[in-house]
Amino acid sequence: MKNTVTLIATAAMGLEAVVANEVCQLGYEDVAVENGRVTFEADHYAIARCNLWLRTADRVKLLIGEFEAKTYDELFEGTKALPWEQYIPEDGKFPVTGKSHKSTLYSVPDCQSIVKKAIVEKLKQKHGIASWLEESGAEYKIEAALLKDKVTITLDTSGAGLHKRGYRVGQGDAPLKETLAAALVQLTNWRVDEPFYDLFCGSGTIPIEAALIGQNIAPGFNRSFSAEEWQFINSAIWDKALEEAEDLANYDQPLAIYGSDLDPKMIDIARENAMEAGLADLVQWKQMQATDFHSNESGGYIVSNPPYGERIGDKKEVEEMYQKLGVALKDYPTWSIYILTANEKFEALFGQKASKKRKLFNAFIKTDYYQYFGKKIGK
Repeated sequence: MKNTVTLIATAAMGLEAVVANEVCQLGYEDVAVENGRVTFEADHYAIARCNLWLRTADRVKLLIGEFEAKTYDELFEGTKALPWEQYIPEDGKFPVTGKSHKSTLYSVPDCQSIVKKAIVEKLKQKHGIASWLEESGAEYKIEAALLKDKVTITLDTSGAGLHKRGYRVGQGDAPLKETLAAALVQLTNWRVDEPFYDLFCGSGTIPIEAALIGQNIAPGFNRSFSAEEWQFINSAIWDKALEEAEDLANYDQPLAIYGSDLDPKMIDIARENAMEAGLADLVQWKQMQATDFHSNESGGYIVSNPPYGERIGDKKEVEEMYQKLGVALKDYPTWSIYILTANEKFEALFGQKASKKRKLFNAFIKTDYYQYFGKKIGK
């Protein structure tokens, strides 16, 4: 079996460039960026490294093959022609999921069923099995995605989504995904020697992700991945990747990271989550109103995902809070402020036009990331 594979790091809308940048920083080249995905060629070692290190990707998928299919026969034959025996052993468990968009074959259950039948037939033929396949071993989750009659078949190497870092023991009503929180931090120019504040920290996701970035801790260090169980990948690569992550972590890096929230219950949850992430002493938590923010530092970063006022009755209250926040933060012109919200009147309420704005999706909510760059000190 060839050692080079095509990997697809899937990304939330608006984060493709951030994911591509992370892939390049890991040393992989010829990166192709498309809607919702970043594709690149790599070796088996990259499967382990990308799962461990990609902070903003949703999953890492291994491309098995792509072909055109407008009929169920073409879907069956195209799937069967792929080298399944190189990936799935005799006892492999291989559930098939699917999706179809702007394609002749629009019935997802039918497509899934045909893909499954084609793989079963190929594996029985190649493994020399006359009866049914037991599927009692490791899981090889397959996805058949149809887009404009082009079929893309992948194996999911991650298992649980990469946002599941393993530290979240509690959360609030509208938790921010860890992958998006990491992206919000990465889209700033924050450096580890500068103070970092989240004034609406909720369950602590943004400060925790900032601390992981600050100490260069691999976000997937405390969890497992589907591909760890796969026979065709040498288990030694996982040990090697974990060793590399351990060597690159800078646990001695001092950080000034602060999380505050009005709700004392959320502060307790944030503290527990930070402890679970092994960052108990790195983030300082405080129960307070965001508008009571005060610092003697000459510059720093505020990165927050405040309430949007999406629920009926909350909007007026939230908009008043945005106005008060704008007044309170006017006293900090050298600070850089980054706010994610779905409220389209944010700039007017905050009382200042953003230096830059970026469209992002928080779950299925269309939001803007308002970026206010602090004035350089002495200017």
